[in-house]
Amino acid sequence: MISSLAYVLNLLLTFFVYLLIAQAIMSWLLAFNVVNYRNQVVRTIWEFLARITEPLLRPIRRILPSFGGIDLSPLVLILIIIFLQRAILFPLETGQPISLL
Repeated sequence: MISSLAYVLNLLLTFFVYLLIAQAIMSWLLAFNVVNYRNQVVRTIWEFLARITEPLLRPIRRILPSFGGIDLSPLVLILIIIFLQRAILFPLETGQPISLL
């Protein structure tokens, strides 16, 4: 039972990492005027990604110092997610004891 819940949570976290990567790529495309924010489809996708990712990125942005226009919060969040997947979820999926060392 726990292993199946860990597997589902692992899938959700992996999907969230893909959403973070998509948001980062889209922010670059918007910044370099490759896509136009006034386009309804682009605006809808951007707002969806922002609504999904901002609640977790906002606290990280408050903690991180300013890097002069470079937003490292998605990278930090991806590293946190990878740590959770490897240190906690993978042992739960395989039945191994959780060890953070």
